[in-house]
Amino acid sequence: MAATPGADSIRAILLDIEGTTTPINFVFETLFPYARRRMGQFLRAHASEPSIREDIEALRKQRRTDVEGRLNPPRWEDNSPDLELGSATAYALWLMDRDSKCSALKSLQGKIWQEGYRKGELRGEVYPDVPPALERWSHQGKIICIYSSGSVLAQKLLFGTAAGDLTGFLRAYFDTTVGPKNEPGSYSQIARALALEPPKILFISDALKELDAARDAGIQTLLCVRAQSAEDATSLHSVIHSFEGVFPAD
Repeated sequence: MAATPGADSIRAILLDIEGTTTPINFVFETLFPYARRRMGQFLRAHASEPSIREDIEALRKQRRTDVEGRLNPPRWEDNSPDLELGSATAYALWLMDRDSKCSALKSLQGKIWQEGYRKGELRGEVYPDVPPALERWSHQGKIICIYSSGSVLAQKLLFGTAAGDLTGFLRAYFDTTVGPKNEPGSYSQIARALALEPPKILFISDALKELDAARDAGIQTLLCVRAQSAEDATSLHSVIHSFEGVFPAD
């Protein structure tokens, strides 16, 4: 198991959200059901808006890819606006059932959640050790960034309403528009965006495949396991159970 990186060697800290900064239950039991219940209504209410039309067209394109891949997605009908919106809704829900990382789906979810946060029906949630860690790392001069399959909008909404507002500590946000989280090239792209050599970046996540991809790109890694797991013993990455011991205060 690799040693925990030294504070002086790291310029930027890249954080996953689900299971790392934020309880998985908040995502699966609060955010996802909220978007599911409102997907059809939201599309009908906003279908004429350019950004929503872009999302619908992107869903249509992704569905064609799924058809070519013989994944048997729901039918898509365009004979009327109502049929189109019904098709887009059914396909979006089908993607959610598959826990798809489709960027168009994530974009729509983020916009639905935006309404929920604005109405006070949603509020971001993070683990208790996260706010003091973000403040500590910020004081140490670290560049703190987020990389999540959720859209940049969804990331900003979550951290903007968690423990007050944590966005002041965050310098950059990345989503799957830079590439899939399981591919090394995505992390290389993030390093270029930050103008840093990969070894100067530390990625913290609960997902081994993501960490493996980051490591293959030359980025340093920590596996965040919020509960005891067999992964502790088998991981090639150093394991933490909270942010408390990651670059502690002098």
